[in-house]
Parts: sequence; C-alpha cells; structure tokens
Amino acid sequence: MDRKLETSEKKVLVEIVKLVQKRGLEGTQGGWKEFLKTYDKKFGASLSDPSKRSNDVLVSFLKTFTKDDDLELFSRVLQSHLNRNRVEQFSKQSRDNETPEQNLVRLTLEHPQYLIDYAFPIVDEGWIVIKPPKKSRALKSNVMIAVDCEMVLCDDGTEALVRVCAVDRDLQVKINELIKPNKAVADYRTEITGVAAGDLDGVTCSVADIQKSLKKLLSNGTILVGHGLHNDLQVLKIDHARVIDTSYIFKYLDAPIYRKPSLNNLCKSVLGYEVRKPGAAHNCLDDACAAMKLVLAKLERGEITLVPDVWTCYYWLSLISIVYCYQLCIFSFSRKSGIST
Repeated sequence: MDRKLETSEKKVLVEIVKLVQKRGLEGTQGGWKEFLKTYDKKFGASLSDPSKRSNDVLVSFLKTFTKDDDLELFSRVLQSHLNRNRVEQFSKQSRDNETPEQNLVRLTLEHPQYLIDYAFPIVDEGWIVIKPPKKSRALKSNVMIAVDCEMVLCDDGTEALVRVCAVDRDLQVKINELIKPNKAVADYRTEITGVAAGDLDGVTCSVADIQKSLKKLLSNGTILVGHGLHNDLQVLKIDHARVIDTSYIFKYLDAPIYRKPSLNNLCKSVLGYEVRKPGAAHNCLDDACAAMKLVLAKLERGEITLVPDVWTCYYWLSLISIVYCYQLCIFSFSRKSGIST
C-alpha cells in the first residue's frame, strides 16, 4: 500500500484525504487536523485544505492508517483511478491502430458526460472494482458482454436490483437472474420491470452473487456494453473501466450533446424494429440483446452515428399540421364571407 500511495497522483491523494475527513476516520496519529498539528509545527492545522498540501504530507498522513477496512477503502479508490488511467492511456496510444471495438470504448470515454455519469461512489459499502490483468494485451481484447438491469422502488426511496441479464457477442445468454432485494419494496413497477412480487418467491440470488458472476466475465479485459450503462453499474455496484455506452456512441441530428437517444428510438432508426411496443413492460433480456445488436451494427456499418430525433420530427409535423389547419380555416371562412384571399 505504501508504494501505491507514493506513486499516486496528487488528485487521487487529495480525494482519499477528503474521504477520510468526511467519514471521520483516524490513523495512529488521529484525524487529518490532529496529524497536521504534530507533523507541521509551522502551519499546523491552519492550512488544512488537502489540495494545498504537498504529496509528501498527504502520503505521510495516509501511511498512519493500519486497519484493514481503511486500507481496503484506499485500495478501491486507487484501483479505480488506476484502471481508468490505464484504459485512457491505452486509448490515446493505440488511436492510430485501434480495433473498431476499442474505438467505441474511446468514444465512450471521450463523451462530455462520461466523467459526470461514471463518477461512482465506489467507497460505499458493497462496491467492487474490477481489476484488469496486468498484461497489456488484455486491453486489446475484443470480447464483449452486454448487460441490462431492472430496478424496484424501496420503502426508503432508493432503488434495488431485481433482475439482471447479460449476453455475449453471439447473443448467447450468460446471466438471466432474478435478485431478492435486501430492503422492503414499495413498488415493483411491474408495468416497467415485468416483475411481480410473486416472481421472487424462492429467489435467493443476491447482488453479491451477480457481482461474482460478472467479475468472472469481465476480469480478462472484457468490454462491457449497455445503454445508459452507468445506471446499471450504479445498481450493480460495479466499477469497470472498459465500457461502451450506446447512448454515447449514437446521437440525435441537430440536438444538444446531452440529448441522448432512447434505446427504442435507436433500435427503430438503426435496426429497423422496436424493442417493445408502447405500454409494454421492459424485458431485461431483450434490452441487453438490443444494446449488443446496436454495437454490432455500428462495427459492421461504421458510419452510423447520427439518428433522427423522433420528438423533433413529431414537433415539426405537429407544427406543420397546425399551420395547415389554420390556413384551411382561414380559407373556409373567407369563402363563406366572400372575402378574397
């Protein structure tokens, strides 16, 4: 751990120290301010902003922590940053000879919303960080797994995982599991999830079980695919750096970058079919397959990026209809009144 801290970027060290402060954690020399009082006789705790302190001071403080839980927390933060740095560095270095799959990973990482959407609370309980193999060739892997999740609403206002589906590149099912929520459920959202309370009778699968299954599938540099994938990773409590988000690699024509196309609209525009009919419940497996099919279509046809904005088209058609009806009314009124138009 000491070596990892010593070679970490300052922004990572600052993040960990702020996390320690937020949680009220203490090392062998107390908390952050107590440490500064003894470590720095000149300024003491008067200069307590971690970002204003040198790497040496930050590292010296973090080295005072010896509890396994604290070190595990530090390790998750360090590993998450290391994973992203490796993937980003590889993306930059391989840009001239990258595979089509890696190109889509890079497009996802470079999307303006990525740093916002994929800023996960990995320090919270239950989160795991997928550690890629040390061998660089793992980052060249073109193996892909698409995932989709369904969530229910709990009594405390949070969402809980209730179903997970994952398919490979050939659309072979790798995971299709119902999950028993560990909280009281307020609304199963059956009209959306397709899951009712009775469906969970006898179900024992937990989030931790799904994490283990996905960890096996993703541990060799596998690319994880999904639509709005950050939402799935959030509820799965998994941090994985090598991802393709189909809501990022396609965009609407003449629309702001933050307007992300829906999975259904993408399927209609790119694949020529709807994932589901209006009012029909979500099907986890169908959505996972749809995300993979979109990526495969992009890989095969390449040029697909811009898709028509259904709502924009609807708006203009509605406006044209209104104008036409207005002109028709004016024309009819004029004829009845004998007014020349």
